[in-house]
Amino acid sequence: MPDTPTEVTGRVVVAGASGLIGRALVDALRADGIAVTRLVRRPVDAPDERSWDPGHTPLDPEVLRGARAVVNLNGASIGRFPWTPRYKHELLWSRLLPTQTLATALTALGTDAPAFVSASGAGYYPSAPGVVLTETSPRGDTFLADVCGEWEAAAGRAPGRVVLLRTAPIIHRAGVLKPLLLLTKLGVSGPIGRGTQVWPWISLEDEVRAIRHIIDGDVAGSVNLTGPTRATANDLGFALARRMNRPYLLRAPLWAISLVLGRDATQSLLASDSYVVPAVLEASGFTFTHTTVEDAVAAAVPA
Repeated sequence: MPDTPTEVTGRVVVAGASGLIGRALVDALRADGIAVTRLVRRPVDAPDERSWDPGHTPLDPEVLRGARAVVNLNGASIGRFPWTPRYKHELLWSRLLPTQTLATALTALGTDAPAFVSASGAGYYPSAPGVVLTETSPRGDTFLADVCGEWEAAAGRAPGRVVLLRTAPIIHRAGVLKPLLLLTKLGVSGPIGRGTQVWPWISLEDEVRAIRHIIDGDVAGSVNLTGPTRATANDLGFALARRMNRPYLLRAPLWAISLVLGRDATQSLLASDSYVVPAVLEASGFTFTHTTVEDAVAAAVPA
């Protein structure tokens, strides 16, 4: 199987094309001459768009017929805080309703259904210091892990090849770096909690390359989209501070962060110690452009 899948044939349907990953994926596919159909929740204003209203109106299965794959990237941002009860409801249902709608339309196509490549998150896994977490590891017990579990269950109802993308936080200015950039620029960044907790990560470029690799391959089931080397919260923070020539000194205690972000967000995103490895992805022949978190930060934050 080729490392970089530049031979994807046929049309690709993308739901969630307006997000960070979706925009980059659509651009990459189009750059190689691959037709893209974007599902949008507004009146269409371009030939490649199809309007849909997930959770309210069934999607016409004919929109999906003949596609090489349907890529589902829907979901409210986990980087918006605080996670109030109302926003937690949005985090869940903004994922479940589109996934259920797509799975139903794919089921109507039966054996003609294209591959279903559906987003999930590395937040599926538990905090497990010192443990290597692969696709066969158990689910955690945080709010985010529960969301991922329900999200994946909804996707799994589709027929044919279903791939669940357990994506790590994206190292990008509009991704996990967004809240850190201002703090670092102001010189007030530092360890979050103890700082030694292991955080999964991936660069945007490798995220898109991995999705295309999966579309063009035959992998099915859960796939960890995470960088290939271990990185702690301090590794990420130090890398960003060095890149911006700023200090990395002021420790932020988790109890104080929890007061601002909420207990669930802090527990799921910041306090968790999860070394998630891309076992299935690497076994399928994929190799990474950015092999360390320092490489990913350097690509995301030009000198």
